Amino acid sequence: MNILKTISFVVQLCATVCVTTTCLAQSYPSRTIQIVVPFTPGVGADILARLLSPRLAEQWKTGVVTDNRVGASGNIGAEAVAKAQPDGHTLLSTATAFSTNPAINRKLPFDPIKSFAPIILLAISDVSLCASPHAGMQSLKELVDASRAQPGRFHYASSGNGTPQHLAMELFKMEAKIDLVHVPYKGAGGAIADLIAGHVQAMMIPTQSAAPYLQSGKLRMLGLLSAQRSPAFPQVPTLIELGMPGLEVKTWYGLFAPAGTPAPVIEKINAAFNGMLKQPDVQDALARQGMNVAGGSPEQFGGLVKVELERWRRVVDAAKITAD
Repeated sequence: MNILKTISFVVQLCATVCVTTTCLAQSYPSRTIQIVVPFTPGVGADILARLLSPRLAEQWKTGVVTDNRVGASGNIGAEAVAKAQPDGHTLLSTATAFSTNPAINRKLPFDPIKSFAPIILLAISDVSLCASPHAGMQSLKELVDASRAQPGRFHYASSGNGTPQHLAMELFKMEAKIDLVHVPYKGAGGAIADLIAGHVQAMMIPTQSAAPYLQSGKLRMLGLLSAQRSPAFPQVPTLIELGMPGLEVKTWYGLFAPAGTPAPVIEKINAAFNGMLKQPDVQDALARQGMNVAGGSPEQFGGLVKVELERWRRVVDAAKITAD
């Protein structure tokens, strides 16, 4: 008799869970959704949020706002989302810095795995190694040869210590066995401006950010850190083609919720964004920005983040990079 009661209780509990799960998905969203972008307007994560937010608002008939919370290479915005109510109404649109920041700073006010629930990989873009025309380097070989002949003479810029551009260049330095001096800036704008002016000689730049300057001749692209050439720049070889098989680096853009957000809510958001990413006009808009749509499941995105976290920790340890 006790066994029958136990079975009955378990069946009722499962039914209650199923009803609750269905209700959660059906009642969400119940108020305005806030998408936090931890970077300045105009960068990839911001472009994606502002492109997709109106579509989500129209689809769900609710308010969707983009909130730029800038600072600490994306950590300020990420912390705000990590501490937000885990109900799906506060989301984080971020990029590769999410996986490089923990490598350079091991005492963040959040845990990149435990504090967040991955939702979807939105898009990816190529990273390009660019040089200033004033440097007089026409190819990757010329940069490498000059750096080996005069180690420590040439400088490269980044948008800050520990940023993806910084770590990608350190990875390149290790692979090429060269010595370039790092000059960190407080953001990409100043770094690119000094690169154009010739105050520094090289920089790793996401292709969509470099494109306007490449087309105007203000910068020169020496190579792509990708497996294949870019359709936008078919004449530019990949670093893999040039004999560096370990140099494939992508800038990725993804969406997170605070840890503890109910799975039905995560699944509903994931399905909505997957649907938007399949729309031809969205794909065209992102292609014009040098980004390729991604999509997929929360589990796939979570797996990518774990791989990226481990990869950049290895680079930081090998290059002996510190937060100072």
